[in-house]
Amino acid sequence: MEDRQAKGVMSYEKLLFICCGLTFAGYFGSYMRMPVVPLYARSLGADTVLVGMINGAFLLMAGLLSIPLGMLSDRIGRKRLITLGMVGISISALLLALSASPVQMIGISLLMGVSLAAFAPTMMSYVADISPLTHLGRSYGWYTLAVYVGMSLGPAAGGFVAERHGFGTVFLGSAVMAFLVAGMVAVFLPRARDTVLRRPTRRPFGVDARELMGNRQLLACWFVTFGGCVGLGMFVTYVPLHAREEGVSVAGIGMIFAAQGLINALSRIPFGRLSDRVARRSSLVVAGLAGFSASVAGFGASAGLWAFLASAVGLGASMAVAFTAIGALISQVVSPQSRGLAMGGYNSSIYFGMMLGSLLMGPVIREVGFSTGFYLAACFNLLAATVFFLVFHRTPPDQAVPGVNEPKTG
Repeated sequence: MEDRQAKGVMSYEKLLFICCGLTFAGYFGSYMRMPVVPLYARSLGADTVLVGMINGAFLLMAGLLSIPLGMLSDRIGRKRLITLGMVGISISALLLALSASPVQMIGISLLMGVSLAAFAPTMMSYVADISPLTHLGRSYGWYTLAVYVGMSLGPAAGGFVAERHGFGTVFLGSAVMAFLVAGMVAVFLPRARDTVLRRPTRRPFGVDARELMGNRQLLACWFVTFGGCVGLGMFVTYVPLHAREEGVSVAGIGMIFAAQGLINALSRIPFGRLSDRVARRSSLVVAGLAGFSASVAGFGASAGLWAFLASAVGLGASMAVAFTAIGALISQVVSPQSRGLAMGGYNSSIYFGMMLGSLLMGPVIREVGFSTGFYLAACFNLLAATVFFLVFHRTPPDQAVPGVNEPKTG
């Protein structure tokens, strides 16, 4: 730490605080619209399939571009892409306020996907860049705390604002918030190259890609993330519609999103520290995904606000267990110079999983109903967790991380 200060480099703690503050504000502004978009699309005449296409469009673009933009951030720097991503999110929210048809909303969602692909994996890689290996779990605990507090309070605020002032006000508020965050990133966030004392050597794209494609542990992390996010896509897209059919108010739907996000956020710190101490982070992933599957199935059985809230609490807690450990595992099993690409793949897995849950489950729900759709998503989550377990159960404990399971000397 003294070496950093002597070189004029901001401390790890201050950098993490700045990252978390900007991340919270960015996700708060971005996610104000999340519970509102499906309802707004319905008000414009969209059916269940078209609502799934609107959410699926943005998730498709985010999934397709997270890897190439993650690789780009390894070359041109993190700060530039983070700023551009927030500007794009602001523009997409403003266009939503001006949209007048579901088809227009699909086009706007494509822009939102590009912008999110520039922001999310790049900020996550930035956090890994500034974190000591012995603190990866707690760093991602604090970072994802900021993410999920923003993702919970944003939808709650959006739901209440929409009920009192209409959908357009929510979209305008989201646009202003995202634009302000872009300005704060430009002013307050140092360049990653100025925060790391020993920067990794750059290598050609092909070398990084070949290395990662042969990394079974990384591929297992990507796949289990994909499987889990099928259920998350169901939650984001269809819980508002399912809950509305069960008589839950728009404000109540905001409460469901808030409950999931707040429990998810508050659980990140203890589970992040736990992931730094357990012999196998992979065991936390399997346990978390089992609870996640049960919670997704619970949404299928829900018939009132309190049942939806109970499932949302379970979803938030189980996500905190599983996804905090996955983020730390990915940073552990790849080299630093490949981290942007690895995190890009992680975010692509999130978005493609959510897209599958959003886009492909629309026709399924139309044929068999919401309950069966949620049950099917829960089964797929369990399948992904099983594949992950089979890859990791024969690997040695996480001794590659300094400070974990090392014998004490002296």
